[in-house]
Amino acid sequence: MTQAAGTAAAAAQAAPSAGGVYWITGLAGAGKTTLARLLVARLRAAARPVLLLDGDALRERVFPDAGFTREERLALALRYAAICELIAAQGFDVVCATISLFPEVWRRNRERLSSYREILLRAPPDVRAARKPRLNGPVVGTDIEVAEPPSPDCVLDNDGSRTPEQLVDELWRALARRGPPSPGTTASFRTKAETLAALEGRLDTARVLPQQCFEVRAWRANPAAVLDALCARGWLDAPLIVRSSARCEDGERASQAGRFPSIQGCRGEAAVRAAIDRIAAALPDAEGRDQIFVQPQLVGVRESGVVFTRDPASGGRYAIVCSDSTSGATDAITSGRAAERRTRFHHASAPAPRAPDLARVLALARELCERFGRDALDVEYAIGADGELYLLQVRPLRVEAAGGASDDDEARALARVHARVAELGALHPYQLGGAPILGAMPDWNPAEVLGARPRPLALSLYRELVTDGIWAYQRRNYGYRDLRSFPLLVSLAGLPYVDVRTSFHSFVPADLDDALGARLVDEYARRLLARPPDHDKVEFAIVYSCATLDLDARLAALAEQGFAADDRARIAQSLRALTNRITAGPRCLFRADLAKIAELERRQRAFAERAANLDPLARVYWLLEDCKRYGTLPFAGIARAAFIALQILDSLVATGLLERAEREQFLHSLHSVRAGLERDLAELPRAQFLRRHGHLRPGTYEITSPRYDEEPQRYFAAHAPHSAARGGARAPLELDAARRARIDRALAAAGLEHDASSLFAALRDAIEGRENAKHAFTRSLSDALAILAEHGRALGFTRDDLSYAEYDALRALHAGTDDARAVLARSIEAGRARHAITRRLTLPPLVTAPDDALSFELPNAEPNYVGRAGAEGPVVGVGARPEELRGAIVAIPSADPGHDWIFAHDIAAFVTLYGGYNSHMSIRALELGIPAVIGAGEVLYGRWSAAQRLRIDCANRRVEVLA
Repeated sequence: MTQAAGTAAAAAQAAPSAGGVYWITGLAGAGKTTLARLLVARLRAAARPVLLLDGDALRERVFPDAGFTREERLALALRYAAICELIAAQGFDVVCATISLFPEVWRRNRERLSSYREILLRAPPDVRAARKPRLNGPVVGTDIEVAEPPSPDCVLDNDGSRTPEQLVDELWRALARRGPPSPGTTASFRTKAETLAALEGRLDTARVLPQQCFEVRAWRANPAAVLDALCARGWLDAPLIVRSSARCEDGERASQAGRFPSIQGCRGEAAVRAAIDRIAAALPDAEGRDQIFVQPQLVGVRESGVVFTRDPASGGRYAIVCSDSTSGATDAITSGRAAERRTRFHHASAPAPRAPDLARVLALARELCERFGRDALDVEYAIGADGELYLLQVRPLRVEAAGGASDDDEARALARVHARVAELGALHPYQLGGAPILGAMPDWNPAEVLGARPRPLALSLYRELVTDGIWAYQRRNYGYRDLRSFPLLVSLAGLPYVDVRTSFHSFVPADLDDALGARLVDEYARRLLARPPDHDKVEFAIVYSCATLDLDARLAALAEQGFAADDRARIAQSLRALTNRITAGPRCLFRADLAKIAELERRQRAFAERAANLDPLARVYWLLEDCKRYGTLPFAGIARAAFIALQILDSLVATGLLERAEREQFLHSLHSVRAGLERDLAELPRAQFLRRHGHLRPGTYEITSPRYDEEPQRYFAAHAPHSAARGGARAPLELDAARRARIDRALAAAGLEHDASSLFAALRDAIEGRENAKHAFTRSLSDALAILAEHGRALGFTRDDLSYAEYDALRALHAGTDDARAVLARSIEAGRARHAITRRLTLPPLVTAPDDALSFELPNAEPNYVGRAGAEGPVVGVGARPEELRGAIVAIPSADPGHDWIFAHDIAAFVTLYGGYNSHMSIRALELGIPAVIGAGEVLYGRWSAAQRLRIDCANRRVEVLA
């Protein structure tokens, strides 16, 4: 080690460890000073050197000339923060009681203070007023608008119901859970090399590899001395890793992770010299003060990975462990090259994991959090071939603030989820068998439509319009079991899940006896638990919901599970009768529902002409009532027919009556309203186009998402060139007489009341009808949201505010005489608080046991590859400008129909996080001949959406990251 590096290390060991800063904030009169004094006493009793800084005392004695405007208060608060930083750097704890409710202050503190605890103290206005009379000048929270910290370490309500001593008891317990700075805290972040050197030999849970560290200027001045030192340690004959240690990386202010190279596999003087020269050239400090360090390289590791000790996207208290146990390399995860990546979420409130290696890795993460006095770290580790756990790197982790919810709120919410999943596992007297399973994608796939964490208004509207009762009414009407009193959707602390047992039950034909039906539901649950990746395609891969040309062959699989021939025959008979009622003949059920969609469109026109005198909330109510009765109810039936159509179409391929290319030709020839959107955009005047399609919005149920006609420039540039023909001419599928006769005979043998002509007409009408029905009913929903937004603005609420309200509040206002503003304000406040917790939670796509709420591994999904084409291009998100879409591969979180606008811009392909085999976007990709990967899942979508360039090969079911 060079003299400079050795001096730095010695100074680091001699310097006092940084003290902690306890920042107690809240409005005037909340009780900050009293709490601060009691906390100081607790810290002194724990043998901590501590100083008290009181904002009022500082203003009076040190800064008497400070003003009271927002700008002056902010400047003063930043001075307080700087004083705290100076004192803490000398090894003292600081308890600072100050209003300082400014984001600039919280951000500065978190960036600059290594051991920072933020305590928010709240009190009702009348309590605060009694404690502290109004001061001269503008008052914070009254005259000066402020916000509460987004993610305080502790929130205390000082409403007078508890003594100050009880409050400090609660605070002390909360700080203990968060890991307050303790006398044993010795670590602080310096350069990467210095941080690791300070930990070498001092960790209880892992080893740190030895290192030779030197500054770039030392290398440039005397490279031979560095190489001689490496030779003296006997390292040059073994594989080494040469790593950067710039002053600007892995520190308090910036991560710069991956910016500078690390070079592995260096053996011998020439290779080491070349590696050092390459890294030295890449480091930014012109004076050569950046460091480089060399370590023995671990080879043939058993496992390597990265641990985030908090969820960086949400702030949730999850340890997220991404690991690789197949490559034998230490950087497979960080480089993105891991062929088999495992991602584990383990909440802080979960019991210790049973897997020994995972338990060791989490113990290392906890020890590092304790030593650094913070709970958000990014830790790289490896388990060597010798079974030893090695710390490779540790850096501060930047965490997205999720305001309004505390760690305790989060833990309590997960405890309720745990309990609710346990309750749902109990058998119900009015429900058939089956294991308790909750899924984000089966059946009416809420994750696809709403996303993983929808806001309360969107979630409550989806339940009202579809999943509380409409779905079950229509399924009963179509000949399935009656589940009308069973909500399909379960909200797990705001995360929407389908009750899969209820869904499986609802696919049992109504005329099957209970015993046989229960066995079927149990079998469906067994299949899904055996094949979790099928959760987004249960109607195709798991359940028997209709008759197909290969039904008997499919039912044969039941024989292995003890279903007798007579059982299978009864199931087949029921499914054939049900399928014929739904699809066959001019008066079949789905055609009757097509007529109801026409009635909805008539009522929409009449409503627009006659409803002007209704009050806004009445218009919202009646638009949604019509949407249910004439929109989502028949849509649920038509969508069921479309699912049946695709299964019959697939069975034509499975039985050799159609080629797969002919199946795609048939789908490509469909002419739904949505397939004509590009044509309408190119051919119609803009005003006429918007009258026809302007009600669409990405996020159909989300009031904050602008409609096409509200912000057309956001979705469409000047008239785009017509791109509807990108997949070639829409030639219809033509079959000769011999093929038609073969299909006729197969249909008769399968018990389906169709000939080839009527079958393909029904298939076309069902699939096109589903898209047309969706286009129609979303107009009622979208108009209702637009009226609500306008009415809310008149009451002083933004769209963002209204997104937190519940539909129940709107319905109650329509039926009563309560004050609209007060009711909405209460609903918004409650919804905002609940959603703040929702944003911090993560659950797996399938929940099959209560403990899944606390610890789970994300499954590697099996995406749905649409078509056989391929594409290559840059990756952009749906927020890209229209001109950036041409030739790009678009990453879309959910396969929502409101994203149809992207097809007007000649995209190369698209990938979705959520979505199933028969989703809207799958159909659109087939219609337009666009390569697509639907429902990639969290792991793959995260990797692909973060790439710069992808190559998609649907025929070979492969996606390759090119850059």
